[in-house]
Parts: sequence; C-alpha cells; structure tokens
Amino acid sequence: MARPSTQKQRRREVIDAALEAAAEHGLRNLSLTDVANQAGVTRGALLYYYDDLDAILVEAHAAGMARVGSERAALGAQETGAAAKLAVAVAAGLPSGPDDALMRILYEFDVFAGKSPLHDELVQRLYDEQLALYRGILADGVAEGSFALTGPLDDVAMNFVALEDAYGLHIVGGGSITVAAARRAISLYAEQAGCSLPEID
Repeated sequence: MARPSTQKQRRREVIDAALEAAAEHGLRNLSLTDVANQAGVTRGALLYYYDDLDAILVEAHAAGMARVGSERAALGAQETGAAAKLAVAVAAGLPSGPDDALMRILYEFDVFAGKSPLHDELVQRLYDEQLALYRGILADGVAEGSFALTGPLDDVAMNFVALEDAYGLHIVGGGSITVAAARRAISLYAEQAGCSLPEID
C-alpha cells in the first residue's frame, strides 16, 4: 500500500489527468479509461485510489471550489479594504485563459445541472460559495463606508457571480472575449453598482 504522502501525490496526479482528459474529450464523453490513459496507468490502478469516475470528478470539482472559494478568499484576506478585496475576487474568479482546464471542467458541470443529483449538488455548492464571497465583501464595503451600492446587496452580489460565470465561459470557450476585457467589463459594472474597484494588475 502506498504511504500517505505518496498516496496524496498519486491522487493529485489522477485529478490532473482527469482535468486534461476532460479538456480533450469533454465531460459528457469522459470515461475511466480516458483518465487512465491520460495518467499512464491501468483502470485497476485508478480504482485503487478512487471508487469510480464520479468519485474522481467530485474531487476535481472540490479542487475547483477551493480555487474560486477558500483560496480566493485567502488572497483577498491579504488585502486591506473591501475595494481591494473585491478587485482580487474579480481577478481570481476568472479563468487564466482558454487553456485553463480546471475552470473548463467547472463550467462543464454547469451544463450537466438537472441531469443528475450529483451534478446538481456540485453546481449548487459552487454557486453558494461564489455568492457568499461576494456578499461578504460587499457587506464589509458598506459597513466601512467605501461602497454606496446602487441596488440591493444580494442583487449586486448575484450580478458579480453571473458576470464572472458568463465571461469565464466565453474565455474557456476560446471566443473573442479576453481575460483583460472581462476584467474591464466587470470593473465597469462595479463602478455602476457603487463599489468602484482599484486598478487590477
């Protein structure tokens, strides 16, 4: 049996292989064999670490949730003031570009919403985490007097999530919307909503 540290590394490698295989084949057509081939191991080797393909996808989704949830919140916590935190949230919530495999699979999970209880739960959990992050930052900004929202806080937070998801989908889809253009557009909305952002690097 693999030692704990080795086992953790192997599981990480399986998740990376699943992301790469999903980017190549699409989530709808992804099979355990695709993941095994990408990882360069047998199906049996995969099943040593995971019960089935769904278990692999749940962990891949958890990695995505951490990136747009706890890891993004940790980045924001290093900043002083709600405006700076909001700028970090906007920048870190978008894909790095069309080849961002982790963000691509998160958007593919959205496509499967309504098709299975598993996908429904994962999509809802991610949305709730995104919404909670923006709500918290906006509430802090109002409390400290740096934001004067032009609409209800909950609606503004929902719009940030909607814009993040919509622009992110276009970015990973390889369309004409660039990461920089998406950031500018979201920054414009923030200004209109009464929570102007500082310059985003």
